[in-house]
Amino acid sequence: MASDDHGRADVGAGAAAFATTHWSVVLAAEEAHAPQAAAALEQLCRTYWYPLYAYVRRQGHSPADAQDLTQDFFAHLLARDFPRGATPERGKFRSFLLAALRHFLVDRHRHDAAAKRGGSQRTVSLDDSRAEERFRLEPQHELTPEKLYEREWARTLLERAQARLREEYVAAGKSELFERLRAFPLAERSSCTFEQAARELDLTGSALKSAAHRLRARYRQLVREEVVHTVADPTELNEEARHLIAVIGG
Repeated sequence: MASDDHGRADVGAGAAAFATTHWSVVLAAEEAHAPQAAAALEQLCRTYWYPLYAYVRRQGHSPADAQDLTQDFFAHLLARDFPRGATPERGKFRSFLLAALRHFLVDRHRHDAAAKRGGSQRTVSLDDSRAEERFRLEPQHELTPEKLYEREWARTLLERAQARLREEYVAAGKSELFERLRAFPLAERSSCTFEQAARELDLTGSALKSAAHRLRARYRQLVREEVVHTVADPTELNEEARHLIAVIGG
């Protein structure tokens, strides 16, 4: 990740755009009743539903029940005019979302999940089969539901940044270059590795190293853009970015 000084520069450059980013829009809706708030909240739910699914599964629910509970939670959340209690003081969006899910699970009356499956309107389209396939790959160790949620939140955010980076390279006609360099977004490789890849791409070693540096810089920028969507204020970006690194590295 970039330094804090660099982060502040990034935040300043994107200050105008921050007015329409997701979590800040949702928070502003409590008083301003911003019409785009519902769409912003739905987009956040679409993005970060898998960490909640993983949390519910790690709590011991079956795949079918976890799918229903996650879907019903989002339907409940999106049906309300504003997520009550969601204020900047309550913390980041990831914290609010997990707290809201816990409250939902505690308050929810027991029901016949099998009878209800498919019966309620889906306000967020979820790839249920892919979710369970992904969950089965989760390491079966002492990770608590809360720690698993945090880790999957961080992984989802990084995956979104990498997907955006890939799209940019494909649009620029540089998909082959991206595929060669995608293993080097955050770390240098040996000069031998770069020289071998450079020969295959018909580039000099120095040119490929420069390309790798640009890719790493753009990746860091995209990660920070994804983080800023989930905080109430852009000044919180650096703190949240450090938390992300700690979760991934833990």
